[in-house]
Amino acid sequence: MIPLRDDNPTEIKPIFTIGFMVICVLVFLHQVTLGSRSGDMFVYQYGAIPAVVFGYAELPLQLGVVSPYGSLLTSMFLHGGWMHLIGNMMYLWIFGNNIEDVMGHGRFIVFYGLCGMIAALSHAAIEPMSPVPMVGASGAISGILGAYMLLYPRARVLVLIPLGFFSQLIYVPAVLVLGLWFLMQVLSGGMSLGTEGGGVAFFAHIGGFVAGMFLIGFFKHPHVQFFNPPHEHPERWR
Repeated sequence: MIPLRDDNPTEIKPIFTIGFMVICVLVFLHQVTLGSRSGDMFVYQYGAIPAVVFGYAELPLQLGVVSPYGSLLTSMFLHGGWMHLIGNMMYLWIFGNNIEDVMGHGRFIVFYGLCGMIAALSHAAIEPMSPVPMVGASGAISGILGAYMLLYPRARVLVLIPLGFFSQLIYVPAVLVLGLWFLMQVLSGGMSLGTEGGGVAFFAHIGGFVAGMFLIGFFKHPHVQFFNPPHEHPERWR
């Protein structure tokens, strides 16, 4: 299932959801203008490398632009390709605006950053000796998905079900979309254990999702309840 939009309106303008999307797009456009060799160097400079984060390796001086823990933040704004970028931005736009809505702009920035860093550390903890840089906003976005599932499990999400020439658009509950997504990450993560090299950082998705479910209780406004029905906004919080 490919989510396209939800029917869950917001009360405030999601300026930082949009802002994060703009930054990711601009950084990626910069990446593609660098060429192959310089682009690879850029990824090593700003990506999160597990072996470097945990002190098992050091980058050459010319690549050590940010601190190892600083790379946990900078890596969130890099992407490995157009499809990686587009997929992440779709999920961020569909679900991020509602999470920014229930906690306000300032808290959303901190929530997004914490989920992304926890996600990156979750991946690094599974492969602590890996020299492969991790990039992408999907860890932070996974935190948003975990929070959304606790807050709006009954919200309707329009999804595309690709069936060849008979692809279909249907509305399904958010809990089904996000629950199946998380299950896929767990299964794929389990199958990826023991493999080497790059690929999808499934454990970053898992760690981010769990972090979002745990942190949302501390970041949402106290009057916002868990398991809200769709369209319910008790008041307008800023």
